[in-house]
Amino acid sequence: MRLTKTHGIGIATAVLLLILATIFFKGSDLFYFLLSLAVVIGVLPFVLSLMLETEREREKEEMFLEFIENVAESVASGTPISKSILTVKDKEYRSLSPHVQKLASQIALGIPVRQAFEIFARDVKNDVITRAITLMGEAEKAGGNIEEILDSTVKSVNEIEKLRKERRSAIYNMVVQGYIIFFIFIAIMLVMEFKILPMASGLGDIGSVGMNLGDITQMPTAGGSQALTPEDMAKPFLVLLITQAIFTGLTIGKISEGSLKAGVKHSFLLAMAALLISTGVRAFIGGV
Repeated sequence: MRLTKTHGIGIATAVLLLILATIFFKGSDLFYFLLSLAVVIGVLPFVLSLMLETEREREKEEMFLEFIENVAESVASGTPISKSILTVKDKEYRSLSPHVQKLASQIALGIPVRQAFEIFARDVKNDVITRAITLMGEAEKAGGNIEEILDSTVKSVNEIEKLRKERRSAIYNMVVQGYIIFFIFIAIMLVMEFKILPMASGLGDIGSVGMNLGDITQMPTAGGSQALTPEDMAKPFLVLLITQAIFTGLTIGKISEGSLKAGVKHSFLLAMAALLISTGVRAFIGGV
């Protein structure tokens, strides 16, 4: 991923916010909230770029299907495939249009269709398109009819897109449930941090042992350092929330779209929510 102006603005804004937070709020709960906000602002442009890239890949697959269908229709009417490509090259294929134009230019220069398609696949760098073009090349080498090859390619790509859409539709409820469960998990962690742990420090005896939970939290550590307070015991909760967010997001992406890369956006959204909610509650409500 190349750094862009948007990435630079996000990083600069995050650094500026971090400097201001360090100068004016260092040591307070508000500092940790602003630190979390700075991290979110700094990482957000990269995640948005990844999401846009994923969307462009999906768009390329849809446009390739449309391109091949147009070529197949032209070939079915009796036009040679090379001339068919030159005929349909000026149609709108959005993010795929530059690659189609290059393919047509190579064919116009006399480069064999098969070689031009191989270059096209290398330029596009999409697994579905590369697989389809490889199928076309192998079928052509085996002596297949070009019209049948194109029809087969159209059906193959169309079937892949159909299965993907069906999978996304079928597991939409599971994705929503994953988000709901995670936010319930955040609520439980907050209740533990702000209600149960402070209460535990004041509980009475534990049966015959004669020691209460308040004594446990006030016991010195092995190195002779200060005793653990409820606040100290609550610190690992944020790490637990972030870890849960990362793996929950990756799991959602893998289930919904079949790719861990697609899960990065879910991981970011959940981690961002965990950071801002946890530090925000601590900064604005925890002391009340």
